[in-house]
Amino acid sequence: MTSAYKIIEHKYDMVVVGAGGAGLRATFGLAAKGLQTACISKVFPTRSHTVAAQGGISAALGNMGEDDWRYHFFDTVKGSDWLGDQDAIEYMCRNAMAAVIELEHQGVPFSRTEDGKIYQRPFGGMTTKYGEGPPAQRTCAAADRTGHAMLHTLYQQSLKHDAKFFIEFFALDLIMDEDGACRGVLALDMAEGTLHLFRAQGTVLATGGYGRAYFSATSAHTCTGDGGGMALRAGLPLQDMEFVQFHPTGIYGAGCLITEGVRGEGGILRNSNGERFMERYAPSVKDLAPRDMVSRSMTIEIREGRGVGPHKDHIFLDLTHLDPAVIHEKLPGIAETAKIFAGVDVTKQPIPVLPTVHYNMGGLQTNYHGEVVTLKNGNPDTVVPGLYAIGEAACVSVHGANRLGSNSLLDLVVFGRAVANRCAETIKPGQAHKSLPASACDKSLANFDKLRNANGSTPTADIRLNMQRTMQNDAAVFRTGGTLQQGVSKIREVFKSFEDVKVSDRSLIWNSDLIETLELQNLLGQAVVTMVSAENRKESRGAHAREDFSKRDDVNWMKHTLCWLDGQGSATIDYRPVHLSTLTSDVSVIPPKERKY
Repeated sequence: MTSAYKIIEHKYDMVVVGAGGAGLRATFGLAAKGLQTACISKVFPTRSHTVAAQGGISAALGNMGEDDWRYHFFDTVKGSDWLGDQDAIEYMCRNAMAAVIELEHQGVPFSRTEDGKIYQRPFGGMTTKYGEGPPAQRTCAAADRTGHAMLHTLYQQSLKHDAKFFIEFFALDLIMDEDGACRGVLALDMAEGTLHLFRAQGTVLATGGYGRAYFSATSAHTCTGDGGGMALRAGLPLQDMEFVQFHPTGIYGAGCLITEGVRGEGGILRNSNGERFMERYAPSVKDLAPRDMVSRSMTIEIREGRGVGPHKDHIFLDLTHLDPAVIHEKLPGIAETAKIFAGVDVTKQPIPVLPTVHYNMGGLQTNYHGEVVTLKNGNPDTVVPGLYAIGEAACVSVHGANRLGSNSLLDLVVFGRAVANRCAETIKPGQAHKSLPASACDKSLANFDKLRNANGSTPTADIRLNMQRTMQNDAAVFRTGGTLQQGVSKIREVFKSFEDVKVSDRSLIWNSDLIETLELQNLLGQAVVTMVSAENRKESRGAHAREDFSKRDDVNWMKHTLCWLDGQGSATIDYRPVHLSTLTSDVSVIPPKERKY
């Protein structure tokens, strides 16, 4: 049956899957280095989810007070709860200042200080003097629309450097050869209904996170972790998938993001007694504690009966004491979002908020060049030839167990640039492509054809809802052994129920039913891996908070989880060590200690 599909073949030096911040930074970087580069995106590039990033991008520029990249390094290691790889963290923090200045020169319209420098605001967990000094103003912002400003600039740069875009193409599978090297990607042109094989010397996955595996998420509906799904089907493991970040302030009911920048500008979280309760949980930094801590503190307040609203099930974020001029200048988008989705005027009423799934620390394990690595013959850092991953789809492990706010936009540009530099060193433009066997796409085509003609009894939407509810209930802000074991068996049942999926539209052109089913397949694999990895990790660290193992256990668990998944939904777990070494002697390794603020 699969022979009925005609495949159109393209040859490039590099193919990038995804056109968010990471994908575009890689795309224009690769094109600028003279490599013939194609970028495949399922949505128009400026509609990628980076457009929704509000608060800013971190870099120790020191425009608003003393700062140093070594302080940023310390904060990121501490924020990661000592699960971050310190070599990669050094690489990111050291390159941060140059990355931001480069963005400014390319046209990102950053907000300005009185003397014309880039405006910087305080963000959670960002401090000075290795945690001993006052909070750092390190987050460079373009009002509260920083991601929007960056994405448009990066897309313009990509066009300027003549990168080729294939827009509204859905990547189906990685094409791997018998030696385990990635040789390209198979994709569906959603408008024409045609299949395209993109052959490349290097394939970069920049497909974002899988937040839509949960019921309430700040992620767009396109955030279905397609890169992670493709990697699992290609027999590769995913790393640290148990670490899912809840953003403390999603609008209650809608899930829309209210940036941490609101608290950076002086917003305060209050319970039903009107108390600024964060003073009890993080006395030194209060509302600007890291996200995992603020989310747990809010959840405790609600559990102990101090939530607000008729059901006492959420918290207030109060801006009413701020000068309306500050809100208008620094937080215009937030005022608008609160009006539309919560019906409140932020100058007069607090915003109802609740912790909402926001970011995936886990992903394809890579080194700091963006090369995908895997465990082979006892070596946990074996490079997978021809495959790269960056952004939220990857786990370079700069974020470890918990990402600090404004480090994600930094991660995108630093590692998007790193991949371009690495490929320029290792790939010659116009190199001849090795031959591929005629059967190279058969497995992917069989999967595609099976789903296109799936005639079970359960609609895609029903399976997706079961998955989202299971994840929301059993892999939430607080976890216990009991709920996680229950979660593992429930999510396995949901995974099995996908065998009975019903796709009602058999066409190939703009078949949203089929696309949602392919996306659900990607989400389900990552949902199973997340739940299994969480049940397996018997400690609390960063965003993974277990009530039955409430302490961090560095003796047994200071290691990265690797998890493979077979087609039947059964998972295999192994580990790789955390890199406790730096790249240079300019900064010292930060030894583990208790993480408190």
